[in-house]
Amino acid sequence: MTAPKRPAQDFVSRIVEVLEMQANALTLSSQRQEPKELEHAIQLLANCAGKVIVAGVGKSGLVARKIASTLTSTGTAAVYLHPADALHGDLGLVDPKDVVIVLSNSGETDELIAMLPHLKHRNVPIIAIVGSRKSTLARNAAAVLDASVEQEACPLNLAPTTSTLVAQAIGDALAATLMEVKGITSQDFASNHPAGRLGKRLTLRVSDLMHGGRGNPTVAPDASWTMIARAISKGGLGAVNVIDDASRLAGIITDGDLRRALEKVKPIDLEKLMAHEIMTQTPVAVSPEMLAYDALQLMENRPSQISVLPVVDAERTCLGLIRIHDIVRSGL
Repeated sequence: MTAPKRPAQDFVSRIVEVLEMQANALTLSSQRQEPKELEHAIQLLANCAGKVIVAGVGKSGLVARKIASTLTSTGTAAVYLHPADALHGDLGLVDPKDVVIVLSNSGETDELIAMLPHLKHRNVPIIAIVGSRKSTLARNAAAVLDASVEQEACPLNLAPTTSTLVAQAIGDALAATLMEVKGITSQDFASNHPAGRLGKRLTLRVSDLMHGGRGNPTVAPDASWTMIARAISKGGLGAVNVIDDASRLAGIITDGDLRRALEKVKPIDLEKLMAHEIMTQTPVAVSPEMLAYDALQLMENRPSQISVLPVVDAERTCLGLIRIHDIVRSGL
């Protein structure tokens, strides 16, 4: 059937109306919760000696998967269990040390109700995120979190929309609260997200990106400009470290430094031009243990940006170079 043509403004108004309806549903949900039920649910999850199992069917199943994923990524081990699969062998996943979160709008979903006796037989506490406190699921749960809504956003009041939003928000609230209860830090979070930008900022170090060993081009303070040019070209990093006889950092020369020095010196004096006359003495340097993100900030947050930094240890022994290009390319 072809939909009747309507002014575009009507659809814009409808979208705004739905968003307002969803926001209002979340506000009402926060007001419906029983403090004792919330407290008991958090205690069960915080004291769980096993894993958290999250179950649901249909759209509630999709929300259950999201809640399990959020819990796991925020420091609480969780897995999704499909109730139908549970009745055909996957109940072996359930251990008495676990806690089960069950999602259902009606609280009467056949597969869920069939699973309940088997969960209770294992003495596993159940947290229900449910739309009806009088449902079978609610009556069999140790803690009941009210996910009821007055109306779905669907114009037919049929498709799970507002109800799934509220259920997911309750799951997110549990996960966020558990993070505080368990004292999860940003470093803990990053350890579970090593490939994400936040994870890299909190875990990737200068030593992971620096050019060291044979990839660390160096020259002596008395090196000629031709030796410097050769070292910069061979290293391919756009700079060379200047080190003393004890391998301690004396300075750094970039290709720009070399070009500017050559422009200033008379041709007759080229053979006398040495590294110690060109180098930046006692340059800003970083340790290999420094976070790469902090090194990036050190390069950028200054009147004139630095594109390369020497890497040294506590005794200023020269270990290598790190470029801003290397850090940016890492995804920071």
